Amino acid sequence: MTPDDVQVLLQNALADCDITVSGAGSHFDIQVVGELFSGLRPVQRQQKIYAVLQQHIAEGAIHAVNIKTYTPDEVSK
Repeated sequence: MTPDDVQVLLQNALADCDITVSGAGSHFDIQVVGELFSGLRPVQRQQKIYAVLQQHIAEGAIHAVNIKTYTPDEVSK
C-alpha cells in the first residue's frame, strides 16, 4: 500500500477534510484537518481515522501509523 492509496481511502471516507499522507512500506504519517474533529478528544479523533483503516491494518497492509488531527481553527493558530 502506498501513501497515495491511504490518502484515497481517507478522502473517500472523510469528505471535506484536508489530508496529507507520507511514509514508506507499511508505515505512514497521516495528518487530517477537518471540522469533524471539533469537540472531540484526541482518542475520539484517532478512532475516526482507525475506523477507516481497520481492514487494512488487520490484513497487514498497514503496520504502523502516526496520526495528527486538527480542526481548521487549530491549524490557523
